Amino acid sequence: MSVKAKTTPIFVWRIIVVTAFLVGLFGMLILRLIQLQIGASQYGTDFLQRQGDLRAVRSAEIPAYRGLITDRRGAPLAVSTPVVTLWANPQELRGSGREIELAELMNLPASEFMSRLDRYRKKQFMYLARHQTPQTARTVLAADIPGVYGKREYKRFYPAGEVVSQLVGTTDIDGAGATGVELVFDSQLQGQPGKKRFIKDLHGEAIRDIGVVSEAADGESIQLSIDLRLQHVQHRELLRAMRETGASAASAVTLDAMTGEILAMTNLPSFNPNRRGQLDLAAMRNRVVTDVFEPGSTVKPLTLVAALESGEFDIETLIDTSPGRITVGNKVLPDPRNYGEITVSRVIEKSSQVGV
Repeated sequence: MSVKAKTTPIFVWRIIVVTAFLVGLFGMLILRLIQLQIGASQYGTDFLQRQGDLRAVRSAEIPAYRGLITDRRGAPLAVSTPVVTLWANPQELRGSGREIELAELMNLPASEFMSRLDRYRKKQFMYLARHQTPQTARTVLAADIPGVYGKREYKRFYPAGEVVSQLVGTTDIDGAGATGVELVFDSQLQGQPGKKRFIKDLHGEAIRDIGVVSEAADGESIQLSIDLRLQHVQHRELLRAMRETGASAASAVTLDAMTGEILAMTNLPSFNPNRRGQLDLAAMRNRVVTDVFEPGSTVKPLTLVAALESGEFDIETLIDTSPGRITVGNKVLPDPRNYGEITVSRVIEKSSQVGV
């Protein structure tokens, strides 16, 4: 005996409704795919590509090489060396559980580092160490601690040290000219940074470079008129003269008598521009250029040279310096004593106010 199942009208309608719903849904998906692939609407493939780029593609700066500063023979006075700045995303780092390990790698007291990390807990950027050597940076980055990154930069180095420090000047920690020639010619020296694009993952880490948007343009090099050999000699002799006389400061300039070019310019006391933590603001001032003072007797030879070149005087010409003083305007300029009639060469020797 067999039992034949009966199909009720309600059950049939349920099948029809569900089937129609599934067919309609599938049709909508097909239409949407067609729209996304070939449609010209604002939500086509270009739109999706832009949205994807906004979420995953980032740009980074390519640092430009700062131009050299050299002496007249090409000897380097200021050069840029590659370094790495280490930084961290505190929010990623705090969740890694490896904060103490990082402090040990950085040779920092753990308590001090944790306190600093706590102050930056709501931020996504914190410097760990600026301008580290590539070798030091590799040691830290090789630990692969989440939230720790490196940025390639350049650091200024001055081979001649304090011998030419006030003239050449310094840059700040970000590589911009701060004093001296570095500041005056900053726009020529600094160059133009480039830009590259990369893809980041969900944690914000760069996983693949896409390509260079624009190459970095190196800065121009600046060649000065000074001769580093003369600069060393002048620095040494000025330092010796200071020690012999007990002077607290001294300055000297050597010029090419034919062209007027500056061959050496020295100020003491000086400073070592390679030791940023020990910079003395007073010693950084180029007093030859910045300070104003009466030249006094240093201009007397210039006056007498002009007199000799006029042809009306020679070194044996007699000059009457009596009575030992002269009035210029409302000011009386005396000699130490009345020299009477003396030759031009004696005027120089005695530095006579009246004779000049």
